[in-house]
Amino acid sequence: MRQASTHGIRIKLINPNTTLSMTRNMTACAERIAGSRTEIIGVSPDMGPPSIEGYYDEALATPGLLAEVIKGERAGCDGYVIACFGDPGLQAARELARGPVVGIAEAAMHVASFIAPSFSVVTTLGRTCGMAWHLAERYGLKRFCRNVRAVEIAVLELEDPSSDARRRIIEECQRALDEDGSTAIVLGCAGMVDLSYAISEKINAPVVEGVTAAVKLVEALVTLGLVTAKRGEYALPLPKTYGGLLSGFSPV
Repeated sequence: MRQASTHGIRIKLINPNTTLSMTRNMTACAERIAGSRTEIIGVSPDMGPPSIEGYYDEALATPGLLAEVIKGERAGCDGYVIACFGDPGLQAARELARGPVVGIAEAAMHVASFIAPSFSVVTTLGRTCGMAWHLAERYGLKRFCRNVRAVEIAVLELEDPSSDARRRIIEECQRALDEDGSTAIVLGCAGMVDLSYAISEKINAPVVEGVTAAVKLVEALVTLGLVTAKRGEYALPLPKTYGGLLSGFSPV
């Protein structure tokens, strides 16, 4: 543990995909809820997929994500948010970072469990539902999760103002309350970052969105002076030379 900072808090918000319009939207939403002494540094990697909609996308987004953590460490960032609901590279990022690293699925599910006895996750594509279930189990929150539902909307469709995505998401959230018996909703995609308040008003139930939840959790952890443990699993990576395209990621 270190002393809580008496200066401003610098949180690097990393959107692991390369769609900059989505990054800008996340950053704006994060800035609205961040404390007056918190700086949000919103970035996308220089390489990787434009959206993350499966394990392959997630795996190939991870090197760019970790490169941004390395840059953040050099720049003296206090903490990090991984802004994709699959929480890609979360454990690896914790090996690299001194400050706290929080994934948005982890944050949203935990926050939902604080305010409601049950929740349903409403996400984009059915192919990612298993990923959400695995995360709920990993985080010890499967007993709170009544269901994981998909609206079968591609992530990038959330960026299209002519799409009926918002209506379909609201309708699916209402069905989750009515059919699953859930008492809260977790939005299962970072691209839904700006929808939580509108949906909550429509369905009259708590709606938790992970980007903003993760920002507030990182703020709290930094304010408490807490850092990532550097013994055991989150110790710095062992020095070795990597080959080929990954040579630049060699731990030193």
